[in-house]
Amino acid sequence: MRMRFGHLIFLVLPLSLASASQALSPEAAQPPVDASVPSLTQDEIRQLIRKVADNDMGNDKLQRNYTYLQREEEHKLDGKGRVTSTEIRTSEILEIYGEQVERLISKNDEPLSDKDARKEEEKIQKLIDKRKNESADDREKREKKEEKDREEGRKFVTEVADAYSISLAGIESLDGRATYVIDAEPRPGYQPHMKEAKILTKLRGRMWIDKNESQPTKFDIQCIDTISYGLFLARIHKGTRIIYQQTRVNDEVWLPIYSEVHAGGRVLFFHMKANEIERYSDYRKFHTDSKITIVQP
Repeated sequence: MRMRFGHLIFLVLPLSLASASQALSPEAAQPPVDASVPSLTQDEIRQLIRKVADNDMGNDKLQRNYTYLQREEEHKLDGKGRVTSTEIRTSEILEIYGEQVERLISKNDEPLSDKDARKEEEKIQKLIDKRKNESADDREKREKKEEKDREEGRKFVTEVADAYSISLAGIESLDGRATYVIDAEPRPGYQPHMKEAKILTKLRGRMWIDKNESQPTKFDIQCIDTISYGLFLARIHKGTRIIYQQTRVNDEVWLPIYSEVHAGGRVLFFHMKANEIERYSDYRKFHTDSKITIVQP
């Protein structure tokens, strides 16, 4: 699950929802912040956020050269918050011609059957072949759509910078690197310009920004009011909390290392409760012209 800075906010709308009543794991606990640092004005912080957004777009291009493992743990809960079942899925995350793809490699820490493993490999190779053989017209259409999406991302970041009252909470060491800790509260009376930005008025958050690289390193987002997605599609309850963190790899790129979702909500007419934790590892460079080979378990 790779998150762009401008659209991280939409983490609160996955179809895999989690229970807000659960305690956060040790990784999500917040260490102390050193507040004895020179203050930044809101305008200076907004300029920093816009710079972070620009740097993140450059980082997005570098991320496409990497593959890594994602280990997802989903714990389904009953009405009293007790775990009723657990499912673990481990996938390899690939970026194929700008499209992020998951290749499932194990369930509950057991290898896939030969049949299922072959299906996963063929799925990846099919996409690679499709991109290699696409026509010039199709490639142009795809690239225009990607540019449009990037432009929408830029506009959304402007909304993020303007929708909040922002303050510098202090400086904190995260993974041995100095980070600015920025707190954001919805600005009263703010009217979003983008339809998608309406969600911002119902979220507050804390963001960690690497002081030297001006890259977002961690987010802690909380839902302060109920969010409805579509007329009957989904509803995210007040109290949802999301933790997302990324790390510096090979001294050139930032990649996800940990995420955790604690939420309460409804999808269609079904109330769903679960805890979801994802951990990332085994970062390696990957090239889209590589031939996928099928390895027997």
